[in-house]
Amino acid sequence: MVRTRHLAAAAVLLLAASGPIHVPANMGAAPPPVGPVVVPSTFHNELVVLTRTASTTRFQTVEGEFAGIEHDLVTLFAAQFGAAVRYIEADSQSDVLMRLRRGEAHLAAASLVSRPGNDRVLFGPGYMDVRQVLVRRRDASGKPSLRALDAQNVIVSAHSRGAELLDRALASRPNLSVGIIDAGHPEAIPERVSAGDAAFGVAPSHAFDLIRAARPELQVALTLGQSEKLAWGFPANADPALLKEVRKFFRRIAADGTLHRLVDRYYGHVNRLPALEANAFLDHAERVLPAYRTHFLEAERITGIDWRLIAALGYQESRWDPKATSPTGVQGFMMLTQSTLQRMGVRSGANVRANILAGARYLGMLRDRLPARIAEPDRTWFALAAYNQGPGHLEDARVLAQRLGLNPDVWIDVRRALPLLASPEHYETLQYGYARGGEALALTENVRAYYNVLVQIAPPGRQLLEPQPPYLPETTLDGHPTRTEDRAEERIPNDPFLI
Repeated sequence: MVRTRHLAAAAVLLLAASGPIHVPANMGAAPPPVGPVVVPSTFHNELVVLTRTASTTRFQTVEGEFAGIEHDLVTLFAAQFGAAVRYIEADSQSDVLMRLRRGEAHLAAASLVSRPGNDRVLFGPGYMDVRQVLVRRRDASGKPSLRALDAQNVIVSAHSRGAELLDRALASRPNLSVGIIDAGHPEAIPERVSAGDAAFGVAPSHAFDLIRAARPELQVALTLGQSEKLAWGFPANADPALLKEVRKFFRRIAADGTLHRLVDRYYGHVNRLPALEANAFLDHAERVLPAYRTHFLEAERITGIDWRLIAALGYQESRWDPKATSPTGVQGFMMLTQSTLQRMGVRSGANVRANILAGARYLGMLRDRLPARIAEPDRTWFALAAYNQGPGHLEDARVLAQRLGLNPDVWIDVRRALPLLASPEHYETLQYGYARGGEALALTENVRAYYNVLVQIAPPGRQLLEPQPPYLPETTLDGHPTRTEDRAEERIPNDPFLI
């Protein structure tokens, strides 16, 4: 096997004597056409942003909405001065950097590793730590080390920071024979190692983290280099006013907790206990929760769901903040979309009580419509996942779990399938398509954690409530008088989208 050097400088592959030759998809491709150069000072009117479609950057959901941590950050930044955002989709990180150097955009938001000192690309403040990790299967033989790479293939994304660090590491081991396969996109590397395309892969830690829960057969063998920061990139001639605004923006969202919440939204399921922030939650439970407890207890009377679980869900969604707004525009205590509010018979802008009751009723509806064979507490965990991504995507996860030889009726198995809904090789074969399954997993596990804390510190509803007659609201959820003919029962509107 021949070892090829300077991985970061060329999209290389290596010849394996005993296996097929892997050719990078972009090998020999013509360079992308040169786009128009933007005027640096025009960012207040139209912010032109280079990005690429990936789970770590920006993607479109099956509902047609855009999400991703880079998308959310750009949206919040541009909203400060009312600028429209125009995205330019690049094929790879190297394409992003090349176009940025040409001046085709005001900035690049593409999961770039900050490299201070580059005279052709400037970097803004780092917003997230990342390492380049060497990934292998847990059942691999031998002690994890660079020596273990001898006579093996390694998958890495050409021109990436991981390729650069791998090349540097291998330079200190000139006697090793290592085959290099270009993965194209870093997000594909863990899946390909799992599939056996190579014994090892070099991936950014945050890309591996997104699939870690679904790929327990994989482990980090080594870390290459030191921890670095993800950051936005800028052309060398970037407007100083733009750079100043970016620095102010990241200082602000770091100080007010917005950045932490965004990182938690997309990566919170990676490190459950640190994300929980038990002290902050206990403080909220003491100071904020009492003001809303009566609404949670009322929701328990209506739905039969433990008020502490509903409260835990509310905390996960809004930190018990009635004015909370997501980057995608979803508002309210329980973060229900406008379409869901309509299905639950609640007007937009309804009070906190109405929002809490609607969220609880929606959760109860999702739980009740699950197959009867699914037992508690898994039944509730499934309902929480459906609350986040919709029942259709939950069903896709259950189908996928069954395909993988797992039990589709138990949470511990379905949770392994949920992150795979973001992988094209899986979602393209499922009925409801792409979904942020890792986000649903994160929400469910966080709510479970918050709920467990509340069980320890707060009494159950039956100890707080006097015996009640059958619940008969005198007003509708949004505070309007209930008509006599409507008081016979609480009707849940038909939801044809539900399974």
